[in-house]
Amino acid sequence: MKFLAKLRRNEEGATAIEYGLIAALIAVAAIAAMQGMGSQLSSTFEKTSSTMAAA
Repeated sequence: MKFLAKLRRNEEGATAIEYGLIAALIAVAAIAAMQGMGSQLSSTFEKTSSTMAAA
């Protein structure tokens, strides 16, 4: 009986899952931001390359 009461009060597993979900959300946001930034960098490098080739 004490084991079940102790198990019910133990929240370490729930905390670990919450931290995992937060880390996954941050990773998804970072990937989305980097994809948008990557396309902007690509166009900037293409413009620079074409300007240097024309010079």
